[in-house]
Amino acid sequence: MEPIMASIPDFGNAEMGISKDNSAEAEQYRCRVDEIFQKVDELEQKVNEVEQFYLNTSKKQQSSSKGSSIGKERDKERHIPSIKKQQQDASRREAAAAKRMQELMRQFGTILRQITQHKWAWPFMQPVDVKGLGLHDYYEVIEKPMDLSTIKNQMEAKDGTGYKNVREIFADVRLVFNNAMKYNDEGSDVHLMAKTLLEKFGEKWQLLLPKVTEEEKKREEEEAEAQLDMQRVREAAHAKMVREISNELYEVDTHLEQLRETVVQKCRKMSTEEKRNLGTAIARLSTEDLNKALEIIAQNNPGFQAMAEEVEIDIDAQSESTLWRLKFFVKDALEGRDKNAASTGGNNNNNHNNKRKKEIYDAIAKTAKKKSKKPSS
Repeated sequence: MEPIMASIPDFGNAEMGISKDNSAEAEQYRCRVDEIFQKVDELEQKVNEVEQFYLNTSKKQQSSSKGSSIGKERDKERHIPSIKKQQQDASRREAAAAKRMQELMRQFGTILRQITQHKWAWPFMQPVDVKGLGLHDYYEVIEKPMDLSTIKNQMEAKDGTGYKNVREIFADVRLVFNNAMKYNDEGSDVHLMAKTLLEKFGEKWQLLLPKVTEEEKKREEEEAEAQLDMQRVREAAHAKMVREISNELYEVDTHLEQLRETVVQKCRKMSTEEKRNLGTAIARLSTEDLNKALEIIAQNNPGFQAMAEEVEIDIDAQSESTLWRLKFFVKDALEGRDKNAASTGGNNNNNHNNKRKKEIYDAIAKTAKKKSKKPSS
């Protein structure tokens, strides 16, 4: 009986059971396998795409917990719209929101007219005549000059360069008076006039502010709802992709099973020496691969308990189909392990210390030892 650290049988060069006369047929099998591998690669890319989508979705949900419970309830009740309908709804929302904002800006225009009609508004109606007044340091003090006529013109602009939001106008009106107060001394007439008009403007703005706040809140809710709808559309698309991937994986699995059965049926009967080498090779598998090998045995042996604490494998009792499946699997597993070990410069000796693996190996060795005493057939 060979020790557990004995050299691996040469499965790489061993004949896998298909006669040399059937080399053309074997090449056809290889082509089919290559096609399946290519299909698997494509499916893997799709799976990665879906995985990344749901990973990003999870992060967004964690970072935006506000109103999440309400959003989830709405998600359950709402029908998932199409992308085209999403675009149509978004256009309608934008148009309605723009119309409401125009109404707020019209009401703000009334406030602005009242300010411009004040007897102290005249210094602020036009841009400051920096050169004419000899204000050589004006642009050093004032970063962004502003005046009421410029604001009025921008409110009436029809070329798309005008204000889009009433708060933009509010900020510029305040800037007019703040600039004047900043540049002119506190005791000057212009400073006093600007301060007075700023206070009056603030009082009138407070009357309009509730409507502005209400509109902003409504706009925020609409945008949040639109994002939820778009998220549902994306989730529906990826859910469909998941279903398609699942169906394609099932087809790939079916093709592989058919190909495996075909190859196994073509295989010759395994010799006693090959069975003994196979038993030794199985014992050298990693814990994960060893469990997979036991599952292969269990597939054609309903009474075999692959997950039992003590497992005894009788190699000679296995069907030819099971033996060749094991041989194909063991060959790929050991070659893959050796390649990984060579690339990393390490080894997996720790796997041999696994208690379950040792018990299984002992059982295999025990059975193989019994069988080796029998004369070869």
